[in-house]
Amino acid sequence: MEVKRVSDRVMNMKLEVGGVMINVISAYAPQVGCEMEGKEKFWSDLDKMVDGVPRNERLLIGADFNRHVGEGNRGDEEVMGRYGFEERNVEGQMVVDFPKTMEMTVVNTYFKKKEVHRVTYKSGGRCTQVDYVLCSRCNLKEIGDCKVLAGDRVARQHRIVVCRMVLEVKKKRRKVRTERRLRW
Repeated sequence: MEVKRVSDRVMNMKLEVGGVMINVISAYAPQVGCEMEGKEKFWSDLDKMVDGVPRNERLLIGADFNRHVGEGNRGDEEVMGRYGFEERNVEGQMVVDFPKTMEMTVVNTYFKKKEVHRVTYKSGGRCTQVDYVLCSRCNLKEIGDCKVLAGDRVARQHRIVVCRMVLEVKKKRRKVRTERRLRW
């Protein structure tokens, strides 16, 4: 296991599972009302972290993007499914554009779920989806499910997003030792 931290908002944990290297990037984007300089630094740090992952390794990003990608995928079929939540906001377009440039997808949006399993943030009477899992487009077929655990919370308002990944792990072949026979 290896952990790299670029900033307070972006870090990568590299794991080996059955001989497969998996990079799990955790990210926390500045809120909508924050200064543009902080937002640009966040996206730059995230770009650098993703660029540093070798192509032959798996990549997942779990992030509180503080943006809404919305429901439906018209024009964005290559990066998201149809099952987001409510309307995309202006800054939500950044969350959709990022996976386009990185050949990734917004995993949460590919699985049809009840609202309770899509809402990642609930405060007062307001329900939204701002936490997402992204994966490399070529590895989307390895994702078996992605949903929100409605009863569990990370913080007072945020709910846990879980993702099930099914990997084909190559079994190591055991070498069988044989003794050489000599013929006289």
